[in-house]
Amino acid sequence: MTVCHVVSHVHWDREWYRTFESFRSRLVELVEHVCAELESGAMAGFHLDGQTVTLSDVLTVRPDLAGRIRRHVVAGRLTIGPWHVLADNQLVSGENMIRNLFAARRAAEPVGGLTPIGYSPDAFGHPGDLPRVLRGFGLDTALVWRGAPAGAARFRWRAPDGSEVYAVNQAYHEAEVLWADAERRLAAFLDRERERCGDGPWLLLNGGDHLAPSGTTARVAELGGPLRESTLPAFFAAARAADPEPPLVTGELRHPGGRLTFLLPGTLSARTPLKQANWRAQTLLERWAEPYTALSGRAEQVPNLRHAWDLLLKNAPHDSICGCSVDEVHRENLTRFDRVTSVGEQVLNRCLGALGLDVRLYGDPCADEAVLAVLNPHGGPVTQGVEADVLTAPGRYPRAVYGPDGESVPFESVTIGPEKAFEADLDLLPDTRDALRHRVALLAEEVPPLGWAAYRIELGGEPVAVPETSPGRRAQAGPYTLEAAGDATVTVSGGGRVFAGLGLLEDMGDRGDAYTFDPVPDAPVHARLYGSSVTVSPVRTRLSLRAVLDLPAGLDDSRERRSRDAVAVPVTVDVTCWHGTPELHWDVRLDNRAGDHRLRLLFPAGNAPGEWLADAHFSLVRRPVEPELGPLPDEPAMEARHPVAPAQTFGSAGSGAARVFVAAPGLPEMQGLPGRDGDVLAVTLLRAVGWLSRFDLRTRTTGAGPQLPVPEAQCRGPQRFGLVVRLGDADDLTLAHAAAQARAPMRAVQARPGTAVAPRHAGPRLAGGLLTALKPAEDGDGYVLRVSNPTGETVTAGLTLPEGAQVSEARLDETAYPAAELALEEFELPPYALRTFRVR
Repeated sequence: MTVCHVVSHVHWDREWYRTFESFRSRLVELVEHVCAELESGAMAGFHLDGQTVTLSDVLTVRPDLAGRIRRHVVAGRLTIGPWHVLADNQLVSGENMIRNLFAARRAAEPVGGLTPIGYSPDAFGHPGDLPRVLRGFGLDTALVWRGAPAGAARFRWRAPDGSEVYAVNQAYHEAEVLWADAERRLAAFLDRERERCGDGPWLLLNGGDHLAPSGTTARVAELGGPLRESTLPAFFAAARAADPEPPLVTGELRHPGGRLTFLLPGTLSARTPLKQANWRAQTLLERWAEPYTALSGRAEQVPNLRHAWDLLLKNAPHDSICGCSVDEVHRENLTRFDRVTSVGEQVLNRCLGALGLDVRLYGDPCADEAVLAVLNPHGGPVTQGVEADVLTAPGRYPRAVYGPDGESVPFESVTIGPEKAFEADLDLLPDTRDALRHRVALLAEEVPPLGWAAYRIELGGEPVAVPETSPGRRAQAGPYTLEAAGDATVTVSGGGRVFAGLGLLEDMGDRGDAYTFDPVPDAPVHARLYGSSVTVSPVRTRLSLRAVLDLPAGLDDSRERRSRDAVAVPVTVDVTCWHGTPELHWDVRLDNRAGDHRLRLLFPAGNAPGEWLADAHFSLVRRPVEPELGPLPDEPAMEARHPVAPAQTFGSAGSGAARVFVAAPGLPEMQGLPGRDGDVLAVTLLRAVGWLSRFDLRTRTTGAGPQLPVPEAQCRGPQRFGLVVRLGDADDLTLAHAAAQARAPMRAVQARPGTAVAPRHAGPRLAGGLLTALKPAEDGDGYVLRVSNPTGETVTAGLTLPEGAQVSEARLDETAYPAAELALEEFELPPYALRTFRVR
């Protein structure tokens, strides 16, 4: 007889329609209940979701449960992990997912270990690189649901680099099958599973959101038939034995689902400030705090790093980072991001000090000269425009800037005003001094990798290098001519090409909720330009546009159309070109005074290849250009296809000389649209809605959660968005490097007055590939350096390390591969390759 494996479990959202603390009090009750059921024999086993954070959440308030939990884990009755949190793994980085798995290992060690199953059934789609990440931690299985191909109950899921896992597509919420009217519901469930999986084995996940199964053993014995209490590892072993070579599925899992199997793509753009805060905090840890901790050897900062990562990971679950919880939850998310930033910046400053760069502005403010250190977090030299605030003594102004070799450097300086400068530290008494703040901008050229270049600022009694501003719609910016139109778009000419209508602000009514965009059948609204100016300095040219969006205030009472009441939403758009660089920087600021709408920025390309490119985690992905929405569903509990998709940093439309590249850190929702004269790349700036979930949408024909008001999801108030645009032909690797530099731009920091700073300081140097991580090794022995080739072409790379460094290669989990001779001066990275090196 075919066996139906019954696995009792809970799916535990730490925070969602109630706050974390409200849910935690129930979690404590659930864990105590589960322990009692296991001890009495009422249940043979239980899967405590796929995340170890449930343990720390419980044991913080009930440490007395630790021994009971450990006994059940060691005995195999209670399974946990393999993740620390069940993250929305599309909205976090690949390195974030790796830190997630490391955190789970540390959390599980005291209680006896992790499940070997890559359990992630409720994420709103999955990146194509997930099989690679799982295999890098010794996991060769995955249980998924949303986004999996509807017709594939089991499949071999292959990442772009060829890594494979054995995947099972299974809905996790089947509590009602055994809980009420069990005979009828069980028969219906088994009929569905026979249709999906043939002769089995079958899997019944006996549980759901925040539910506590009881008496499973007696219920299974009563119903009999094919039911057997089991575990996830036992089911996967049986499935593999029965179906060792299921169909192959490649790439990301964002396939349309069936009934109730919603992909919920509106979560990519709900509560944009959350996504922006995650990008900033994640980048701070990955590209700044971790590398400089590793290179400075400050091992005592590793616990601080791990604490910061724990805070950041707690914002990664889908109901948190996706913006689909109640307002109280997301206020706490923003506070957590602030805490991550506080820890990360302190770690960075301590490590810079250990490397010889003290950034504490203590003592007499600079009167004769100040020193700016431009920091480069990337594996190769970078040329980029930077801005920094410089504190001087009152009445002293930047007069000249000299580079690390003593050469004169063009610069721009604007005086912000006087202030009381305060500094204090463990070895510094609190000190307040009168100072004058200036904002200095310069083009930093060929800054050494993973180090800095120091710029000396000569001070004098009169301000110089102040930028000049004049009215106008037209600017000559390096190789480009920029010209503004009446709808606040910009036409860019240069190199024999004309790109017209870039940066169109398009606003549409949205009667949807936090999960789903549901357009209102009204005409879109575009911006109206009413003023413009051009600012020129020795280092950059800026075209500034002042515009307004005349928007309906919200929806009318019927929720079918937008209100007749209008509000003016002021918008400022600055398009900046740093002299000597190929990028254009779009800075969009607005005061959102309207509700129930979606605002996008559109960038048309000059031709229509029918596909657009974006960066995923460790690989680039091509997606088809499609209309805004697919057909509306006409059956209950279904969802319309909405081809927006996640991008880690950039999207690119068009090809060859007509190609348009847009890096939009913190703005993950993009779409390739068919345009009148070519393909169009659409970047969502914000989506303003007032409901957690609705049951009356056209694009989704039932609710996705409770119908609760969430007024703060309207994102009212000041908003700011930064994008980097490149135009014309460029290969994929060049664009991947440009995206990395947009995601983690160089920083300029003022050195402590009177301290000596090396003109240049360099760390390891990488040529060819992309540096994705430089972090202290988990075991404390040296550091780990990770290199990727995100493109479909072989790349020649080279790695230069400090003399005497001992290097070995490892898996993602830092388990060493067998010793082999490494040729690091020049080596090939195959398509989509990812290599991890241990450096001692």
